[in-house]
Amino acid sequence: MKKLLFFALILFNPVAQQAQEHSHSGSRPLHYPDIDGYLTLKTDLHMHTVFSDGHVWPNIRVMEALRDNLDAISLTEHLEYQPHSSDIPHPDRNRAYALAMEEAQEHDLLIVPGSEITRSEPVGHSNAVFISDANKLLADTPEKAFGEAKKQAAFVFWNHPAWHAQSPTGNPILSDFQKERIKNGELHGIEVINSIDYAAESLSIALENNLTIMGTSDIHGLIDWDYTEKGDSRPITLVFAKERSLESLREALFEGRTVAVFNELLVGKEMYLKPLLQASVEVMGAVYIEDTQVLELTLKNNSSSDLLFENQMPFTFYTNPPIFEIAAGATYVLRVKTLKRIPSLRLQLKALGAYTAPKQHPVVSWDIPVEE
Repeated sequence: MKKLLFFALILFNPVAQQAQEHSHSGSRPLHYPDIDGYLTLKTDLHMHTVFSDGHVWPNIRVMEALRDNLDAISLTEHLEYQPHSSDIPHPDRNRAYALAMEEAQEHDLLIVPGSEITRSEPVGHSNAVFISDANKLLADTPEKAFGEAKKQAAFVFWNHPAWHAQSPTGNPILSDFQKERIKNGELHGIEVINSIDYAAESLSIALENNLTIMGTSDIHGLIDWDYTEKGDSRPITLVFAKERSLESLREALFEGRTVAVFNELLVGKEMYLKPLLQASVEVMGAVYIEDTQVLELTLKNNSSSDLLFENQMPFTFYTNPPIFEIAAGATYVLRVKTLKRIPSLRLQLKALGAYTAPKQHPVVSWDIPVEE
């Protein structure tokens, strides 16, 4: 009787019930503004669970994504590498996706079905996402695996091509295998950011072969342990989609409308990176200091990346260094010596933490009316 009373108290005690719940709000949720004509979707399309060589159950990946305020994720389990198979011998390679869908069904998170094709060099590792059946990608040759991905209309991207375990120089090698996949329409993207590594050489390959620029966490452990506790945000791909749906996300990836992000690093084609930076900096005010020709601008960073800029105007700054940073979510007062009072200012800044090509930073401008 005492045991029944104890369980009844727990069952109907609201405090006890609340203790069973978990929060979907992280300490540093990611925010990036939309750009003209597109929604900015925050995605991580490369991660693992215990259904390959990860260390967590699929529902944890969903919870982490919700805490990070992501819009879409994919659990890309290795097809050929299953180190937990003696403990989790599941015959269906779609199982991780199914469990993630169960966890996400009450939340506004897009789950993209995917798998990782895992072979030794020169094939390397590639993710196939938007697949219909992971089991059919298990093939005796990599050519057949990529061919099957194409049959399923998958978007396929090359994972960590600069990984030193497969490329000892730390530089990617575009082999005949990848060239053939690109030619056949079987390889569409490439990771320029994987985990904490940015490879300028991978960016070169992306630009030379018109591959979609990707950034992913490739998480195996916990996001909190591998990134948050180290002061980092998870690497992600910002995808500029026409609407918030799987179909629109897929279309945007095939069209190459992306920017890869890791902390203050942003990498993408100029046509998407510049509008993102323009939208990220909001001009809150522009007014002259009384009885001076010093224009005071109040700038707000509406993104989750610290933004580092260098002055590119003919005007110099007053009390500000020529290179300055606007912290994520913060405001910054910039004073410009215009020499005479002008009705408007074209603010021109080079984004030093952003790359449109190796060693190339975009110059971004804002046309700012001056307040009377």
